[in-house]
Amino acid sequence: VWFLENLIGIKKQFYEFFKKITDVVLAIILALPALATFPLIALAIKLDSEGPVFFKQPRVGRTGKIFKLWKYRSMIENAEYIGGLKSMEGYDVRLTRVGAILRKTYLDEIPQIINVMLGEMSFVGPRPERPEYVNELKEQIPFYEMRLLVSPGLTGWAQINMENRAYANEASKKLRYDLYYIKHRSVWLDIKIILK
Repeated sequence: VWFLENLIGIKKQFYEFFKKITDVVLAIILALPALATFPLIALAIKLDSEGPVFFKQPRVGRTGKIFKLWKYRSMIENAEYIGGLKSMEGYDVRLTRVGAILRKTYLDEIPQIINVMLGEMSFVGPRPERPEYVNELKEQIPFYEMRLLVSPGLTGWAQINMENRAYANEASKKLRYDLYYIKHRSVWLDIKIILK
């Protein structure tokens, strides 16, 4: 409890400034190959299924601010209204053929460079969750809002230490990793996460 109550007072001004500059520079550098791959990915998405190339979804950012997270669309149109339909093997039947490849290779995440450029996300930080999940988890898990003290990231300490799953019963475990990152965040920890 002491750790959590004092977490909010931890200021790392040089690190935060350096991280913001690094995020912008990296986003600009990565925007060039992202733009180069865009025509191929966009064409594959359009040929494979009906619907837009991009998918935008509300997520909760730093201090609880809502923003639109950008992704390449990997599911059939209006999949969010269908609900989670997974087969016995764990395959989501809402995924398109191209979408399954994009998800497996993480190429669907490339448009989030836009979120980084807009200052809504960082390259490293706790993954942003949907508002309804955040509201639900705030009720279930003490101190859950503490993960909103920093900008969300494309990847984070929880992502490299846990399997890529989003089960609700693992939210408290994920929070422990997120709080560890918030407490120990540094240039070296960010580099370690990016390299992994």
